[in-house]
Amino acid sequence: MAIPGIQTGLNGIHNGLDNLKRDAHEIATASAKGNEDPGDLARSLVDLNTDRTQVQAAVKVVQAVDESLGTLLDVLA
Repeated sequence: MAIPGIQTGLNGIHNGLDNLKRDAHEIATASAKGNEDPGDLARSLVDLNTDRTQVQAAVKVVQAVDESLGTLLDVLA
């Protein structure tokens, strides 16, 4: 049985981590390619921070669902 709230949170974590990897790769390879455009680097850094925030928010969703289920089980027990 899938719990929609947890599934949503896990999808958010997964997507955020995928985006973090992509942005970290862009940052790491920017200087290796000789691409010294500060605009590209700044955009990648901002995206990296946004992705980190997405993962943190998704973790909070999972934690909230976990706490709600725990409370519900305590009430029913």
